[in-house]
Amino acid sequence: MAFDTGPRLTIGDGRPAAVVVAVQLPGVTEGEMASSIAELERLATTLGLEPVGRVTQRRAKLAPGVVLGEGKLKELAEWTGGTGVVEAYVKPGTKKPDEDVTEDGDDVYDEDEDEDDADADSDDESGEAPDVKTKVKIVLVDHDLSPTQQLNLEKATGADVLDRTSVILEIFTRHARTREARMQVEIARLKYLAPRLREGTGGGDRVRGGVGGKGAGETTHELDRRRIRDRISELKHELSLIEGGSKTRRGRRGELPTVAIVGYTNAGKSSLMRAMTTSDVLVADKLFATLDTTVRRLQPPTDPPILLSDTVGFIKKLPHDLVASFRSTLEEAAEADLLLHILDASDPAFADQLAVTREVLRDIEADGATSWLILNKIDRVDAAGRAALEDHYPGAIQMSARDKGDVSKLRDHLIEHFIGKLEESELVVPWAQQRVAHLIHERTTVLVEEHGDEGTRFVVRAPARVLEVLRAQLAN
Repeated sequence: MAFDTGPRLTIGDGRPAAVVVAVQLPGVTEGEMASSIAELERLATTLGLEPVGRVTQRRAKLAPGVVLGEGKLKELAEWTGGTGVVEAYVKPGTKKPDEDVTEDGDDVYDEDEDEDDADADSDDESGEAPDVKTKVKIVLVDHDLSPTQQLNLEKATGADVLDRTSVILEIFTRHARTREARMQVEIARLKYLAPRLREGTGGGDRVRGGVGGKGAGETTHELDRRRIRDRISELKHELSLIEGGSKTRRGRRGELPTVAIVGYTNAGKSSLMRAMTTSDVLVADKLFATLDTTVRRLQPPTDPPILLSDTVGFIKKLPHDLVASFRSTLEEAAEADLLLHILDASDPAFADQLAVTREVLRDIEADGATSWLILNKIDRVDAAGRAALEDHYPGAIQMSARDKGDVSKLRDHLIEHFIGKLEESELVVPWAQQRVAHLIHERTTVLVEEHGDEGTRFVVRAPARVLEVLRAQLAN
């Protein structure tokens, strides 16, 4: 979604500044709200914006017309240079009503709320409006907005208003690399835009319809909506053809053991994937850096090969249309033999992230598979925190994807799970059979390697059947 309009406040490195808006609703704690706002600010940073302030408020519900109460709306307008007022819609030929209402008939302000609740919370975490000539021109709202709310906020602030869904969609649009991912994102984006199409100022001229150009025809607004519906149908058809190819590829992998790495965005899934497979999977400290499923073999290779797949990350309030669009991509998780559920153990909100991931897995019917809980980034957690995690999640694996020893232990666990219990053994490879040394490095974990006069002595750890094959090779 384009939002590059008009002059705006920019930071020293040229990033557009933005102000974040959030409402604390009943049942939402201070910590949960702070975590959600911080996550939206990280999304904004990923998008190339710089959050410079917050406008927050406690309310029983979002104001139907403009989200915030009257006082807070004016405070927000101080950041953007807007009026802080939404003019009531007046039908031509009628008198102006006493109450401010929106074009859809919604109250601009929530009259059922306490009139003073806009300024009731003196401890709201709101930044001081910048004293600059060029005001902030991007408002980020930590809620899903109706088309009416978005339009009214834009009128009141004179700024571009992006809700949480539109921010996520924009990030997905920028990060999608494969044709399949781009089509999936476009479907979700068009579904989001369709109800937000606005009538042009030219009066909605009609395109002639019927035989010989007779008939009322369609307004340009209706025509745009139909074009969007047609484009979505076209994309779904193309996507179904690609999905057929994906299913064929999964079928070709046959009975090979498969592991899907799932979890919250930026929990370290791609880092673990790279460490386990020595592949060039993109690793970046950004939200949703990975949107495309990547399948690689566990390295060093095993017999039979164990396949790992990296999947798109999850996030709170992930748009339903995105989950639906990426259902084919997430089928890698639904059809996997084992799920590695990755959590960032250093994130204070990781318990909520665990709940979100489990909810999405239920949505795609992937919650029935065997799952291992991996507490990643444990190197950032102190000893007391590790002990607490062990008490709360006794079966979880605490590790860091950047620690080679931790990665090796996880690899051994996977081999034991799929191939058999690992055994430690000594193998002596004569100089004349050094080709076997190559197989040993490929199929086992080498603990000791010593070169002597007669050959090379290895101390290795591997499944019993792999050791039997290697001993047979040496006996020939």
